[in-house]
Amino acid sequence: MRIQYTSPTRSPRPIGRSFVDLSRSLALTGLILAGLGLAAAPPLSTEDAKFILSAAQGGMTEVKLGELAVGIGARDDVKALGRRMAKDHEAINSDLKALANQKGVSLPDAMDEKHLEIVERMAGLDASKFDQAYITHMIKAHKKDAKAFNSERSSTSDADIKLFLEKVIPIVEGHLKQARALQR
Repeated sequence: MRIQYTSPTRSPRPIGRSFVDLSRSLALTGLILAGLGLAAAPPLSTEDAKFILSAAQGGMTEVKLGELAVGIGARDDVKALGRRMAKDHEAINSDLKALANQKGVSLPDAMDEKHLEIVERMAGLDASKFDQAYITHMIKAHKKDAKAFNSERSSTSDADIKLFLEKVIPIVEGHLKQARALQR
């Protein structure tokens, strides 16, 4: 049976095999393109996933240590650094969590044992010893972070991670500069 197409301006003509073939080809092309769209995003590398997990641990630690600095610190400039660290790293952690969700990386809800130990050790210090220990730790941690973040920016091929790092590296470097300025 042939299907008749009636156009208001043309006389009826049968829809032939070429139309059906064209329809099938277009449908198949659409399926192929949709499939390619799903496969176009390369899987996250192991190194990128490790970086995200490590950055999450460091970020949670910075927030807790910043809160400690505000509560325990004796010097006003140390407390100010602590407030900045907590505020900035909460924002970074939020962006990192969104990135991790987008990339299918499950972030932990709590610090690992290594980072928890750092926070507990710092929390056990009295105010007179806390300030210098906090400043020293901030310098050491942010040197390490700046190096790791720059290395990840150079090595990753993931555009979203690069974008995240472009935003975060200047913040980390600013923290390092501020912590160094407090060193006596």
